[in-house]
Amino acid sequence: MAPPAAAHDSLLRRCLTLFRGFDGVGGQDEAEILRSAMAQVSAVGAGRAEAGYLRLGDALVRCPHDGARATEALDAQVRELAGRDGPVRFPRRAWGWAFGLREPGGAEQPGGAEQPDGLRGALVVSHRDRPGEDERLLLGMLVRQTAAALATAAAHRREHVQAVELRRARDEREAIRRRLDSSLTDLGQLREVHDALARSAAHGDGEDGIVRTLHRITGLAAAAEDRFGNLRAWAGPGRPDPYPKPDPAHHEELLREAARRPRPVRVRDRLLAVADPRGEVLGALFLLDPEGRADERAVRALDHAATSLGLELAHLRDLAEVELRLRRELVDDLLAGADDSSAYARSEAVGHDLHGPHHVIAVRWTDRPADEVFLKSVSRAATGLGLRILPALRSDTAVLVAQGAPGERSLHSALSRELGTDSGAIGVGGCCDTPHEVPRSYQEALRALEVRRRAHRAYGMTFFDDLGLYRILRTGNDHREVERFVREWLGPLMDYDAVHRTDLVETLTQYFDRGGNYSETAAALVIHRSTLRYRLQRIREISGSDLADVDSRLNLQVATRIWKIMRSGPE
Repeated sequence: MAPPAAAHDSLLRRCLTLFRGFDGVGGQDEAEILRSAMAQVSAVGAGRAEAGYLRLGDALVRCPHDGARATEALDAQVRELAGRDGPVRFPRRAWGWAFGLREPGGAEQPGGAEQPDGLRGALVVSHRDRPGEDERLLLGMLVRQTAAALATAAAHRREHVQAVELRRARDEREAIRRRLDSSLTDLGQLREVHDALARSAAHGDGEDGIVRTLHRITGLAAAAEDRFGNLRAWAGPGRPDPYPKPDPAHHEELLREAARRPRPVRVRDRLLAVADPRGEVLGALFLLDPEGRADERAVRALDHAATSLGLELAHLRDLAEVELRLRRELVDDLLAGADDSSAYARSEAVGHDLHGPHHVIAVRWTDRPADEVFLKSVSRAATGLGLRILPALRSDTAVLVAQGAPGERSLHSALSRELGTDSGAIGVGGCCDTPHEVPRSYQEALRALEVRRRAHRAYGMTFFDDLGLYRILRTGNDHREVERFVREWLGPLMDYDAVHRTDLVETLTQYFDRGGNYSETAAALVIHRSTLRYRLQRIREISGSDLADVDSRLNLQVATRIWKIMRSGPE
C-alpha cells in the first residue's frame, strides 16, 4: 500500500489528467462532450464507460447510438432510474453505476430523488471489481465536470439560437423598413400620376389628356387605341403615318391575353396595358419603348393611366348607348315610313347623315338569339368595316340602315369572327336615296335573307339586286308552289342525275344561260359538241319535253333558274 503522500500525489496527477481531457470543450456540442467524458473514464481508474445518454425532451436517449456494449436492457435500467444516480447490472462485472449529469446546484427531492429540471444526461460506468474511494472521488469529479460542460454547451447553443433569432429579427426589420420606404416612394409616384390624371380629367381633356400626361411622366411616346387597333390619341415622337391596321383576329387574341395579365406586358417594342374597367376590353394604352428604358415607375404610371382610360372609355360608351337608343327609335320610324324632313333632322341629332345612298341589312344567326348582345356584335362588325349604321332589333332579326353597302362577303366574314361561328345569313336590300324609300329596302332585305336561308348553302350574304327571278316571286307558302313547279319540269332529270350521278340539269341550265349556243355551252361544260348533243337528246327523252316548243322552253328555262338559286343561293 502506497504511503499517504504518494497516494495524494497520484490523485493530483490523475485530476490534472482529467481536467486536461476537458480543455477546449466550450466549442463542442453535447454529443462531443459526452464522448470526451466517456473517453476520460479509463483515466480515472480501472473502470470503463458502458454508455452515455443525453436528455431529449423528457426522455434520455443513448448517445452515441451505436455503443459497443450498450443494450436495450441497459436502456431500460437507465429509464427506470429516471435520471437518479443508481446501480445498474452488467454480466461478469462486479459493479455498475449510472451517474445523472445535472447542472450545478440541483436540489434534492424528498426520498433522495432530484429535480429533473437540471438533468442534462447520464453516464454509465462499470468495474470488474468494486472501485476504491479515490476512483469514486475522481468519477464524481468527472461527472460534475461533464455536467458543467453540458450546461455550458447548452448555454452556448441558446446564445447562438438567440443570436440567430436576433439577426433574423434585425434582417426582417430592415426588410420591412426597405419595403416601407419603397411603398412610400411608390405611393408618392402614384399620387403624382393620380394628381396629373385628375387635373387632365378636370379640364375635360379625355383620352388626349391621359396620353399626354403619360408621355410627360415617363418621357416615352404614348398612345391609346380602341379595341380594334385604331389610333385614338398619340403623344410624343415617332407617330407612324399612316397608322398601321393590325390583323383583327391576331389583335383580338393579343388583347385577350394581355387582359389576363395583372401587369402591363411587353409586345415587341411596346409596353401594353388593357383598358377593361368592367371585365370587357374597351381599348389599350401603350408606351413606345424600343430601347427598353421603361422602369418600374413607368410601368406603374402606365397601369394607372390604363385604369383612367378604361373609366373614360366606359363613360363614352354609356353616352354612346344613350345615343344608340335614340338611333334605334329612329330606325323603327324609318322602317315603318317616316317623312324625309323629320328623318333628316333626327338623324343629324344622333350624328348620322341620311343623305345619299343607303341600304337596309337584315341579319339572323342560327345559334344566337336576336338580343342586345347580338345586335352589339353585328354593329361592331359593321363599324369595324367602316360602315356608318343605324341599328335596331325587329322580331328575330338585327336590322341596320347602312350608309353605302358592305362588300360581297366582308360583313358575313367579320361577323363570323366576332361570334365565333359562321352559321348565319345576311340579306341586303336595294339602294334607297331618300328616307321614305327605307321601308322598300327593308322588305327587299328580308326577301334576300329568306332566299339565302332556304338555299342549299344557307349561310352567307345575299343581295336583293342579285336575286334575279326571285325578285318577282312572293314569299311565304308560295315557296312550296315554286318547288312544285321545279319538280314538275325538272323532276325526272333531277331524279336521273341523283341515281346515275350525271349532270343533265346542269347541262340544261348552261344551255339556256348561253342562249342555246352549242359552242359556248360545250366550252362552259368542258365537253365536246357531240357529247352536248347526246346529253340534250337524253334530256328530251327523260323529261318528255320538246326544247323547240316555245312554252316548254320558257318553263324549262324558268325552272333551271329557280333550281340554280335553290341549289347554291345567289352569289
